[in-house]
Amino acid sequence: MNILESMKMAGKTLLSNKLRSALTMLGIVIGNASVIAMIGVGEGGQKFVNKQLESLGPNVLFVIPGNQETQRITVDLPKNLVLEDAEAIASQVPTVAGVAPELNGRYVVTYRNKNTNVSIIGTTPSFPTVRDFDTAKGRFFTELDMKRNNQVVVLGDNLAERLFGSSNPVGQQLRIKNATFQVIGVLEGKGSSIGADYDKSALIPITTSANRLVGRNSPYGIALDYIVASARDRNSVDAAEFQITNLLRQRHKIIGEDDFSVQSQKDALQVVGQITSALTIVLAAVAGISLFVGGIGIMNIMLVSVTERTQEIGLRKAIGANQQDILSQFIIEAIILSAAGGLVGTAIGVSGIVLVSALTPLQAGISPVAIALAVSVSGGIGLFFGVVPARRAAKLDPIVALRSA
Repeated sequence: MNILESMKMAGKTLLSNKLRSALTMLGIVIGNASVIAMIGVGEGGQKFVNKQLESLGPNVLFVIPGNQETQRITVDLPKNLVLEDAEAIASQVPTVAGVAPELNGRYVVTYRNKNTNVSIIGTTPSFPTVRDFDTAKGRFFTELDMKRNNQVVVLGDNLAERLFGSSNPVGQQLRIKNATFQVIGVLEGKGSSIGADYDKSALIPITTSANRLVGRNSPYGIALDYIVASARDRNSVDAAEFQITNLLRQRHKIIGEDDFSVQSQKDALQVVGQITSALTIVLAAVAGISLFVGGIGIMNIMLVSVTERTQEIGLRKAIGANQQDILSQFIIEAIILSAAGGLVGTAIGVSGIVLVSALTPLQAGISPVAIALAVSVSGGIGLFFGVVPARRAAKLDPIVALRSA
């Protein structure tokens, strides 16, 4: 009997037992769908986080107070970065294009009968350039505003809408921690980024923040939460990181371990890439267990099928079918079940990815490699787990099989 005839006979046999065939495929369907969907969602998560990091700017460096150990064990980082450090970086590091220090706190903002607790960010006029923000209305504060400690504020797009609705907030006055501030501008909406949502924040001159809101809590000047620096170009990022580190070590008179850390977007992308890749592998491995369970289900059903079809096997062998014919038919049946389950599972997995992309921020991607791998594995599982029942059927003695019928 040739392969084509074996396939026709296997197809007829499977169609004559539709419910049993469908239940046998179910494990493979679930396994394939899970593997493809999990890999797609994992890749989508990685793309989402990468996009958030890239929104910070490709040349951005963060100078954070405290070393790596203190950042892990403390919630409130030590205040060992001051405004003079940021000014030194801006003036003495040639590979840096701009520096925007930040002094942050949360305070109640009041406008008429509306109160809201928001993040108040004290920074410098270089903030829009370094962080790639545009002013939608009004203006950003200037060096003169900083020198005079002017009580002026620039609102994030979302905060401005929450407080003023559709009216223009520029020129209006509001209160922050019992101090009156004049609104001079509104930032264009940019959406949330890793660790901050400037659309929901208010920005004021850093000197005003230190003198009117936070207070001076360092004997060496205005203490900062962190410093953001932008390198001149992508090729200057590593050089800027090295130069900033050396400058701050000299300024802080450090001999041993640094009391700060300098982190670039590239560093963050590498860490996030490692984490999301590991999570994707774990998700795919968990989903792959379903494929293994589906293979065991195929073997069990095929073994039952051998018992039920003992008379058929004995009759076929009595009229001339050899062991190879019987072996081929049962293996082909197992492969058909696995391949069909793989195709159905692929369709469900792809549909799941499309649904996730439509309903969530994750840009889940359809991976051709994942589809090819899942279908290949499911076909291999059918072949592997179909061998045992096929060999058992092929070795049946025709006389014994006919007598047991």
